[in-house]
Amino acid sequence: MKVGDIMTKAVITLTPDMGIVDAARVLMDHHINGAPVLDSSGKLVGILCRDDLISQQKKLPLPSYFVVLDGVIPLMSPRHVEKEMDKISATTVEHAMTPRPVTVTEDTDIEEVASLMVDRKIHTIPVLDAQGRLSGVIGKEDVLRTIIPQDRSRSPH
Repeated sequence: MKVGDIMTKAVITLTPDMGIVDAARVLMDHHINGAPVLDSSGKLVGILCRDDLISQQKKLPLPSYFVVLDGVIPLMSPRHVEKEMDKISATTVEHAMTPRPVTVTEDTDIEEVASLMVDRKIHTIPVLDAQGRLSGVIGKEDVLRTIIPQDRSRSPH
């Protein structure tokens, strides 16, 4: 089975300049875990997930140091601290999103998608067409649906 067989084609997207509160409302109102972020030309520039929004509620991690022979060695890179600060203080999608997200194509096997989701702890993956344009998204729920037998003779209640 391929991504194109099960992906969601009606994609809800965000823009980099959208406010965090508005973006959170879009995710909650549509009951989705994440949404691709497109620039004004329609190019995929990132993805914003609920995890990115929840990280705003974290306390700033203070860097730890290790002292060896009067030399100070940081246990956390300054770049990591800076990245965490950006997420915590974000007011727009651009500052909270994950830039350059992992993507797949419609021809990607479901097994590969499942591996990406588990190995990289990803919930939502943008799907690009042959021209590199967004054609859909695939989420954990889409993958899970492939293992549930489709018994159309049963009523939902």
